[in-house]
Amino acid sequence: MRKTKIEISVAILIFVTGAVGLYAVTGLNPQMQELVNSYKEKSGVKNFSADEGKKLYFSKRIHSEKKEERSCTTCHGDNPANQGKSSAGKPIDPISPAVSKDRFTDVKKVEKWFLRNCTWVFERECTAKEKGDFITYMMSL
Repeated sequence: MRKTKIEISVAILIFVTGAVGLYAVTGLNPQMQELVNSYKEKSGVKNFSADEGKKLYFSKRIHSEKKEERSCTTCHGDNPANQGKSSAGKPIDPISPAVSKDRFTDVKKVEKWFLRNCTWVFERECTAKEKGDFITYMMSL
């Protein structure tokens, strides 16, 4: 039984993607992939949406007490590949992992910054779905 080039290519693709798993598809290290998988389990979704993550990044809201507009873009800017600036004026490395290779590699840092930034922007913790969508958006850049 002779296999066609397409059948062989598909077999190789299945083997390679199965061997390296989602790490190769998303670019996340195994610890971060585990975190994202936990977000999927907690949120009950099969896949996250880069479009929803982008909407979250650009969504603006008015803080309930300070009455100032807040968004991820307030500090990180409209282009995640560019340097941002904290509210205290301190430079922030680009949030895009395409530019800042250490972004979304350390689970503790990711969870710390989600807690801090979601609380600052949304006055609440982000949901597991929001976190997964956000990471998916950033990894798509």
